[in-house]
Amino acid sequence: MHITITDLLDLSHTMAGDYLKQFQYPWEALDGIKELILSLGAGLSPEEYDQPAEHVWVHKSATVAPTAYLGAPCIIGPETEVRHCAFIRGSALVGANCVVGNSVELKNVILFDNVQTPHYNYVGDSILGYKSHMGAGSITSNVKSDKTLVVVKGDTAIETGRKKMGAILGDHVEIGCNSVLNPGTVIGRRSSVYPTSCVRGVVPEDSIYKDKDHIIKRKA
Repeated sequence: MHITITDLLDLSHTMAGDYLKQFQYPWEALDGIKELILSLGAGLSPEEYDQPAEHVWVHKSATVAPTAYLGAPCIIGPETEVRHCAFIRGSALVGANCVVGNSVELKNVILFDNVQTPHYNYVGDSILGYKSHMGAGSITSNVKSDKTLVVVKGDTAIETGRKKMGAILGDHVEIGCNSVLNPGTVIGRRSSVYPTSCVRGVVPEDSIYKDKDHIIKRKA
């Protein structure tokens, strides 16, 4: 299973790079996102970042729609677009050149640079790697229906010890429209998920996920 941070993510494409280096598995970083943002935000230059509210930092080159809600703490990176009615509940570190679209909700997340969550997405307790893309209506489900602790299921099962964990997307991942990524889903680099999929567990890198019984290797 290629599910460690170095397997999945290029840490040069996020302000959280040094922070993430501390951990083996990406979900281990979820508990500290709030404190990370507060620490990073305190060191940001007021010449580069506006601070429209306490513990909210928005790069001067970013575009934020007047109907968007930016909950603290959060950082919105350079050239990022936050569209109408986006709801950032807090603890969201959004990188450079990202899209946070209409009616998108973010909570306790790290979005690497060039991530797109453009239409009706929910992303909670998750990390989205460089240039990953969530198709319209696709969501991360971050709590199991029976409220038990999340287990990441691949070749072996790894207990996370977490009640809340959404999905980890490696770099260059494509999620099809109206897909649900169940708690503890990990998608390897450069993999794609078909629209309307219900995904659980680990999808290997360079794969195409058609359904749970049909995960094929991407042709070079």
